[in-house]
Amino acid sequence: MELSAVTKWKPTLKSFFTSRKYEFAIVAIIVLNAALMTVETMGPLRERAGGPVELANNLIVLVFVVELCLKAFALGRAFWSDRWNWFDLSVVAISLMPASEAFAALRALRALRLLRVVAILPSLRRVVEGFLKAIPSLGSVMGLLVLLLFVFSLMATRMFGGEHSEQFGSLGKSAFTLFTVMTLEGWPDIARGVMKTHPTAWLFFISFIVLSSWAVLNLVIGVIVDSMQSHTREHEEELEQEIIRNQSRLLMEIEALRRELAELRKTGSGSSV
Repeated sequence: MELSAVTKWKPTLKSFFTSRKYEFAIVAIIVLNAALMTVETMGPLRERAGGPVELANNLIVLVFVVELCLKAFALGRAFWSDRWNWFDLSVVAISLMPASEAFAALRALRALRLLRVVAILPSLRRVVEGFLKAIPSLGSVMGLLVLLLFVFSLMATRMFGGEHSEQFGSLGKSAFTLFTVMTLEGWPDIARGVMKTHPTAWLFFISFIVLSSWAVLNLVIGVIVDSMQSHTREHEEELEQEIIRNQSRLLMEIEALRRELAELRKTGSGSSV
């Protein structure tokens, strides 16, 4: 009897964990968790409210553990086939690390609990999935960037290494300096220093910035946008297919009901005769 009573709750829990109410509730708890973590970083306020804040943090972890257990029970095998649920499990497992010195650094990873909002909200989840889908294509773009950096580092070492050994004395120093130039952080000072001995060095720096920062950056943006659009189209196609399947299922049920009604009418007319 007790097992059957527990099983009766399974459909109710399943509908709850797939509803908007569940999303709003978990997001509210995550926001509260973020506020408590903010309080922990404030020295004077942390000293006054340290005990209650720690207790509230422990209660939130308990809520997360109970939530995942009930979700695994309600969804069954579907829970373990969803990689976002594995992400949630990992985040909560890190939160359960003991507060000893050996795990002090891992306890700082409790802030990862805030990332659960990505796994809960479908819109954010689609954005992350689209970005992850773009990683293979981004690898080709990053390979092109590394090739450009290597070629220009060789050129810079040969052209500027003699007079500016501190910045371009070796391939490693040149690569680091050009990486700084690529970020557009303080590159005019580097360029002016080199131009004192090489007046035409501005051509080298401008060419490198145009190719590495502008061209490659636009390639990265284009790859990410294309991947997210592709992922969105796939999601829309899945929704359309699901709608079509539901419609066909409804039509089959309606047709079955029509046949049953027709049989009932025949039976009724035969009995009246």
